[in-house]
Amino acid sequence: MNCINFVVPMNACPCGYFPDRERCRCTEAEVHRYQSRVSRPLLERIDICTEVKKLSYEDLHGMQKSECSFDIRGRVERAGRIQSRRYQKEPFRFNSAIPPGRIEEFCRMDGEARRRIRDVYEAKKLGARTYHKILKVARTIADLDGAEVIGKRHVSEAVSYRDRTWECEG
Repeated sequence: MNCINFVVPMNACPCGYFPDRERCRCTEAEVHRYQSRVSRPLLERIDICTEVKKLSYEDLHGMQKSECSFDIRGRVERAGRIQSRRYQKEPFRFNSAIPPGRIEEFCRMDGEARRRIRDVYEAKKLGARTYHKILKVARTIADLDGAEVIGKRHVSEAVSYRDRTWECEG
């Protein structure tokens, strides 16, 4: 099974400045109408959907400490090795390609994580595809942390990457 990665850049409104209300002059209705032009079936197929926020002056000039690219690359490579070992006998190589029938096998969660995903599932009225995507992303976040079992923090972060699509699903 081949996985295709793609990035879908999208302005959040016709003028391109939303949510910066100092610059954006679009009405709430215009923003909603603009965002709802993207179909739900397409949004359901996107694993991560997040807003890139404007950097503050302090962030831009490195006054806040952040993880350097070299360290991030190391964590990503370790997560890749974890997945390679985990799926060495499988016809797939990455968390994103876990078949729906094998999600429970490879996306083991602790009790708090299970309660969190259940609460989100019920509150957001998720479909199976979105539920599975959240768990696969949570598995990847746990791999980046070097965690064997998916925790509540991993699920919560994965859920945060879907919030934007729920706004657009209208």
